[in-house]
Amino acid sequence: MTYRLLCLFLLIATQAAAMDTCHGDIACKIGDRSYHVLEPDGWDGESPLPVLLHFHGWARQGDVVVNHERIAGATKLRGVLLVAPNGLGKSWNFWNADTEDVDFADRVLQDVASRYPIDPDRIYVSGYSFGGAMAWRYACQSGDDTAALLAIAGSIQQTEHCPQAPAQVRHVHGLDDTVMGFPFGPGDDTTYPVALWKAKFDCNGATPRGDWSVRPFLTLSRVEWTDCAQGQVVLDTHPGGHFIPHGWIGRQLDELLGRTPTYP
Repeated sequence: MTYRLLCLFLLIATQAAAMDTCHGDIACKIGDRSYHVLEPDGWDGESPLPVLLHFHGWARQGDVVVNHERIAGATKLRGVLLVAPNGLGKSWNFWNADTEDVDFADRVLQDVASRYPIDPDRIYVSGYSFGGAMAWRYACQSGDDTAALLAIAGSIQQTEHCPQAPAQVRHVHGLDDTVMGFPFGPGDDTTYPVALWKAKFDCNGATPRGDWSVRPFLTLSRVEWTDCAQGQVVLDTHPGGHFIPHGWIGRQLDELLGRTPTYP
């Protein structure tokens, strides 16, 4: 065996061993912190992968995310690598710009890129509840390389200044959310949950896109802002409470990847 072939064999063996010991329920270590990762179904082991970086909700960890039907169930079927960081104390510090969790998430993506061939132009950042707020914080502080923010039932203050921004924002929130309450604007404005990004992108004129659903018990209403100096904003609302709507993540990924929306 030549030296070059031996090196190649050792590299493949090392990568395989890393994946065997750092996958799904088994966390990948970064210093004293960690994250979980899950490949999509049928991946050939070589093709560059879009990434969904998803921040878990309060009192959860990344192992819940990589086993969650409405999160992992969506990424596995769409060729997307799911990455789920673990928050300290099962929570996130998203309250202001002075947070170590943005740098941690950057290190997670760097580590993922050392293990997998990822597509740097299709990095999507998501989260639910406290994790949704953390996704907003990440997009606000480290968002210039982010293709889209996919936030669910959680955000930061709409009056904050964000030095950076993703290319596209997609947010969903329940009108009857009693955990992280729906942020109605003046006059009960139901478009206020994305006011920060509308201002950041200098958007004009909301365009209603009508209702949609994938399960008969929940209808979502969509509004879009496409007339913007930069970026695009999409807001889905529903009459329910604090949860991840069935099919919401899958639909966003389908649209971002240029696929015909399907469920699941």
